[in-house]
Amino acid sequence: MTRVLVVDDEPQIVRALVINLRARKYEVDAAADGATALRLAAERHPDVVVLDLGLPDMDGVEVIRGLRGWTRVPILVLSARQTSDEKVEALDAGADDYVTKPFGMDELLARLRAAVRRAEPVGGADDGVVVVETAGFTVDLAAKKVHRDGRDVRLTPTEWHLLEVLVRNSGRLVSQKQLLQEVWGPSYGTETNYLRVYMAQLRRKLESDPSHPRHFVTEPGMGYRFER
Repeated sequence: MTRVLVVDDEPQIVRALVINLRARKYEVDAAADGATALRLAAERHPDVVVLDLGLPDMDGVEVIRGLRGWTRVPILVLSARQTSDEKVEALDAGADDYVTKPFGMDELLARLRAAVRRAEPVGGADDGVVVVETAGFTVDLAAKKVHRDGRDVRLTPTEWHLLEVLVRNSGRLVSQKQLLQEVWGPSYGTETNYLRVYMAQLRRKLESDPSHPRHFVTEPGMGYRFER
């Protein structure tokens, strides 16, 4: 059974989420502040976190960074903050998706299901190749791991899913719309700033020279291509 950690200091929202999630057979824990959220995450090991950014004791971005220090659990931000800079800051810190308040419960639950689905282990590659090697790093699709310089590279679930789509289409241009829909879901298609943020993160983690990428190539106005 999927366990959800809801982090929000608004009792009405927490109550609505708990009722709707439990009605759909999710197990739910709730926290009203960041410190409690970090403690419950360590104790209960949720499968997904729904996180408000406006918490009484710390900013939600700090909670994201605290979680990302040790876990890849999907984080779905739920916040009244609507500016692009604030959304990008949360995504850059390691959040996997962002829903703006007020929100529709059906949309939120769809986003939550997508986040959990992206975090599930994958099988072998479609063409039978499960390990892809480059000069600087190795991608093991079956184990869902990336190695660089003899060490595992920590990726968020969204970073991994984006990498997986590109690697499975090695040498082929993948359009911005295709990447958005495969990684974030069918309702996406124009949020190209998401791609810019996550491609920059992948390059920082995997490219020897992120400002002149060799493996994650941008085709301006069209999409991206993975080159070995």
